[in-house]
Amino acid sequence: MDQHIEIEFKNLLDEKEFRQLIDHFEIDAADFTSQHNHYFDTSEFELKKRSSALRIREKNNRYELTLKQPATEGLLETNQDITAEAATAFLKHGTFPEGLILRLLTAEGFDPGAFACFGTLQTDRFEFPYKQGLLVLDHSSYLNQEDFELEYEVTDAKAGKNIFLTLLQTLQIPERKTENKVKRFYRAKFRD
Repeated sequence: MDQHIEIEFKNLLDEKEFRQLIDHFEIDAADFTSQHNHYFDTSEFELKKRSSALRIREKNNRYELTLKQPATEGLLETNQDITAEAATAFLKHGTFPEGLILRLLTAEGFDPGAFACFGTLQTDRFEFPYKQGLLVLDHSSYLNQEDFELEYEVTDAKAGKNIFLTLLQTLQIPERKTENKVKRFYRAKFRD
């Protein structure tokens, strides 16, 4: 189990800009790793209403349950490794995995039996250390659409923002207001 404050900067990219970053950092397509994010909420979307998110990330035959909640700066991210059996039980039968995340949610008044998976997003990801943080290139597919994204995860928000904006400026990539993946997924799923 791990709990930390997540501070990250994001920028949506078009496919040409995504390829430009791959070329700039000399990344091989084989270096990308595929992962699936399975998103959960109640039928009334109580987590979404609290600007929180719950997911199981499936990557390299490992499963991690993650709860993201608002914090003073960034998000409080709580991660918990779970077994394949626990992941399947939650995905298929709504059996919430035991552990800290269950305790956190029940302490906030949530009924663990009220959660269900409302969708899955697949991401091909490459991440590597860059200056004072972790640079991430994502190609995500969900609900018959795809997007490309650059993320920069840091511990120092001010320095991280400067580094991130300098990289965008150097490569002549426009800064774009970018929502996180779960918000983009919600928007695509519940479009009128």
